[in-house]
Amino acid sequence: MIPVVMPTYSRIDVVFDRGEGCFLYDTTGRRFLDFTSGIAVNALGHAHPYLVEKLTEQAHKLWHTSNLFRVAGQEKLATRLTELTFADTVFFTNSGVEAWECGIKTIRKYHYETGHPEKSRFIVAGGNFHGRTMTAIAASGQDKMVKGFGPLLDSFDRVAYDNLNELRAAITPETGAILVEPILGEGGMRPASLDYLRALRAVCDEFGLLLYFDEIQSGMGRSGKLFAHEWAGITPDVMCIAKGIGGGFPLGACLATEKAAQGMVAGTHGSTFGGNPLATAVGNAVLDVMLQPGFLDNVIAKGALLQGKLEALVTRHPKVLDSVRGKGLILGVKCVLPAGTLVDALRDNGMLVVSAAENVIRILPPLIVGEAEIDEAIAILDRTCAALAV
Repeated sequence: MIPVVMPTYSRIDVVFDRGEGCFLYDTTGRRFLDFTSGIAVNALGHAHPYLVEKLTEQAHKLWHTSNLFRVAGQEKLATRLTELTFADTVFFTNSGVEAWECGIKTIRKYHYETGHPEKSRFIVAGGNFHGRTMTAIAASGQDKMVKGFGPLLDSFDRVAYDNLNELRAAITPETGAILVEPILGEGGMRPASLDYLRALRAVCDEFGLLLYFDEIQSGMGRSGKLFAHEWAGITPDVMCIAKGIGGGFPLGACLATEKAAQGMVAGTHGSTFGGNPLATAVGNAVLDVMLQPGFLDNVIAKGALLQGKLEALVTRHPKVLDSVRGKGLILGVKCVLPAGTLVDALRDNGMLVVSAAENVIRILPPLIVGEAEIDEAIAILDRTCAALAV
């Protein structure tokens, strides 16, 4: 008999009852160190007091009005995001993939409005992952996501990640944009080189293409900058964000320059729930915390501390761990043993991580993680690797 919840996940037999900071507690009272953060969603940990306060405050006033009307919190959050980034305008969504789809539509509409409707194709790089809509799975092209769901949208040309020569060779008169994750998340926690990111900007300018960054997982402070591309000192034309921006509340956004968004006029796009008063109250609260002096510096410091300790573990357990990758607090450890084996064993020992492509486990603690939690994580990893190496 099919489960009442459609079985599209191989769900782990754990039911969480509550969360506090970097920890989750299941219905039996067992405590877990959460280094998944809901896959980079719980950027400020669980039940952050300030987010609870602002969400409760808004819940007592107004939940939803529809985008037929102005939403004060939405306008405030959009203003802050544009002041903090390259963007001139923001469209709010419920999720990352909706934000990503908005970017795809924005780019196609731009080329249509500027007299080049033929520029409808996108170059994508590496093991890219943008979500599970029909367009997003077509962009990834991975068999595990597309099998049985065809015919797919034929609009994406895939090239190797961090390989400029291959990317340039893929450009045709139909190419409209280059679409890249500055740090591959699902694709194996690989940061692109900063020279590669800078070259992408130059190539787009040379060929009249738009540069579209997916910062759904790498953005909102995860790398130590508000957005990972900032490390390269360049800006895209379009960017999608989600996950951390809502701190656990469903919220995403598509950011664009005025030039890129010139075709997105009234009637071209919409969302029933995107950016409603509840969501944007939380989004503004997340920014309040992240913009406090020293917050991002602390992410950089804790990321360096954690990465150094992980690299020491790799040296100590060569039969289990191969190498460390990532930046800030978006880290991965490539495994020698199957990554799933380590994920399961860590969970048995009270620590939560999630796997990624290329036999990598993702290390994604809340950005508020402290030295005590890092030390606890390393101790669990050390103990677990020692047991698996036998």
